[in-house]
Amino acid sequence: MSTPHHQIHIQNTPDNHINLGGVMDRRQVRRHHNAEYNKHHAKESLTTRVSKLICAVFLGILFIVGLVLFILWLSLRPHRPRFHIHEFSIPSLGLADTNGFSTAQGTFNLTARNPNIEIGIYYDTMNLTLYYKDQIIAETPLLFPFYQSPKNTAIIYGTLSGPTLKIDKARWMQFLAARKRGAVSLKLDVASSIRFKVKTWGSRRHKMHANCEIRVGLNGMLLPSDKGKRCPVYFS
Repeated sequence: MSTPHHQIHIQNTPDNHINLGGVMDRRQVRRHHNAEYNKHHAKESLTTRVSKLICAVFLGILFIVGLVLFILWLSLRPHRPRFHIHEFSIPSLGLADTNGFSTAQGTFNLTARNPNIEIGIYYDTMNLTLYYKDQIIAETPLLFPFYQSPKNTAIIYGTLSGPTLKIDKARWMQFLAARKRGAVSLKLDVASSIRFKVKTWGSRRHKMHANCEIRVGLNGMLLPSDKGKRCPVYFS
């Protein structure tokens, strides 16, 4: 007995249909997109490299210019004058005479050094003031206006006596009392207005002070430890 045969019909629907043409189109679009992307990326990379190169060159030039200006500034930067005290004495103080104030006089010797290599210094009138315990006991002009060339040393010396040295008996007795303790402490202040000069260029005026803290010993002379002492210089 034969069994019936069933025929199965397979129908192709749109879901089962493979569209090869669409796949090819998508691949071509993708290739075109990748080509455009690579072209844009290469162009962007080139622009970035050029920009970085320009920035590097600019920064290099800026660094070199800054270095040159810094070196010039170091070589032309004005240095303050240097003052040193070499001698100071009140001879009559060494005699321990209670009436020595009537004939008292002081002598001093300082140097002013211009340490600059290319820069000169103009000094207006220079004045010296002598202090004892922050009270003025002497004042005198030192020099008329003058120009100090680079690497030059000026000697400043003089005598304080008569109206320039204001010491009465009470002050003199204080000196003698300090002398017995070993030394009389005084302060010399050298003041002037100065200008720095580089070739044709001149700076503004600076009010300068050089303060010399000194001590006079039993013999009325500057203590050996204070000879050649550098005096601090400041501007006001």
